[in-house]
Formats: sequence, C-alpha cells, structure tokens
Amino acid sequence: MIDNTVAFIGAGNMAQCIIGGMIKQGYPAENIIAANRNAEKLKVLKSQYKIATTTDNIEAVTKADVIVLAVKPQMMAEVCQQLIEQAPECQEKLFISVAAGISVERFEQMLGQVRIIRAMPNTPALVGLGVTGLFPSRCSVYEQSFTEKLFAGTGKTVWLEKEQDINAIIAVTGSAPAYFFYFMQAMQQVAQELGFDENQAKAMVAQTALGAATMASQSELSFEALRAQVTSKGGTTHEAIETFKQHNLESMVKDAMYAAIRRAEEMAKTL
Repeated sequence: MIDNTVAFIGAGNMAQCIIGGMIKQGYPAENIIAANRNAEKLKVLKSQYKIATTTDNIEAVTKADVIVLAVKPQMMAEVCQQLIEQAPECQEKLFISVAAGISVERFEQMLGQVRIIRAMPNTPALVGLGVTGLFPSRCSVYEQSFTEKLFAGTGKTVWLEKEQDINAIIAVTGSAPAYFFYFMQAMQQVAQELGFDENQAKAMVAQTALGAATMASQSELSFEALRAQVTSKGGTTHEAIETFKQHNLESMVKDAMYAAIRRAEEMAKTL
C-alpha cells in the first residue's frame, strides 16, 4: 500500500497537514510529490519532509498513482482542464478531493467518469486531531482502505453513505471548530472583565476546553451525563446552565448548524 506514489496538486495548509500526517505514520517521503506555483512554499515542504516537489502539475500527475486535488474550489475547473488536456491518462488513476463544495457529478463533468473520493477534513487535522468525512465514487475496497491510511495521521475518519452527507459533516465538524472558538472567545472576554489579563484568560479557557474535550473523548458517558456530573442542583454551574437554557442555547446551535448546511448547498451550485 505504501508503494503508491501520491501527488498533491496544491500545497496549502491542508495539503501540508496531510503530508505531515503521512510522514509521521511512516509513509515513504520518496513516494510523495507536491505541485504548486509557489516555489518558496515548495522549498519549505521539501526541506521539512524530504518529499519531491515541482511547479508542474503535469509532471506530478504523470508520476503518481493517486492524485490529491488540494487547490481552492474556484481554481478546480482550470486545474482539471489542464490535467485532461495534457495528461489524459490520469483518468485511470484514483483522485481524492479536499475541495469543499464540488460534487462528484461536477468532477465527472470536468474529468470524466473517474474513481474519486471526496474528503472533508477540518482544521484540527493540522494538529492531528481532526475529523475527515469521506465519500467514495466508483472506488474499490483497496482504494478506500488506502485513503483511510492516507488520512490516518490527521485524526479520525468517517465514511459517508450518501454524498449529501458531506454538507451535514461540514456543519457538524467542518465549521464546528469556529463554533468552539467563538464560545471560547466570549469566555475569554468575560475572564478579562473579571480582572485576568489577556494571556491568563486565553490560557485558562483553552486548557479548560482541552480538559473537557479529553474527558469527553475518553469517557463512555454521554455529554449530558458528563455535564450532570459537574452540575450540582442549586450551585454555581447549575445557575449558569439555566441561564444558557433561558437564552435557548440549543435552538441557537441548531439554527446555526442548519444555516451552515444551507450555505454549503448554495455554494455547491456555483462551482
């Protein structure tokens, strides 16, 4: 499985994150090639991971068994057109897309009826704690297994039964880090109002969030049960939770997540 040469078309943060995860998992650096217009970015990648690099997309896909499309969604049509015109043999290879909003149907319009896996990672993948939703089209069991290995260094993977679930996973995991950051930002602001300096407030909130998330991931208890463990009736935490309830926190979260899904569906129609 590690004999496959993987070409990354695009070398932005997410591509770098996946490459770093592959290297940490023991994937041979000589079997990874990254293509990007920015020679300086490639220089850094080559120095850090000892992988092959090129500014020529065609060179990269010609050498590859697996092609990871990691360019911005608005650039995808141009890149795919170049690949089909200059390296039509790439249609026989496995494609993996980490571009949000571009459907399998749209890829088939651009590339033909290729074997493709849509991947939707989230930003905590940058620290190896992400969640990546995966949806396969025309792929073998081996190809799915390989893709799972490819993303293993970025965190957990979730296989989706329906392509439309990509939009749901955007709301649940893709956009979700921002939800938590927003909540943490609000907590930090109040902590500063209470007299802590900016660094103290950020450190306390971040450590508390890390501790709570670690407890949740390691426990078999539900989130509700974990909350109940630290919520004594009539106590300070109970009073805070009741205030959240009075302001309909659950309804706000629901509305926000469905808004993210609607926006994802709207954006998909424009790409």
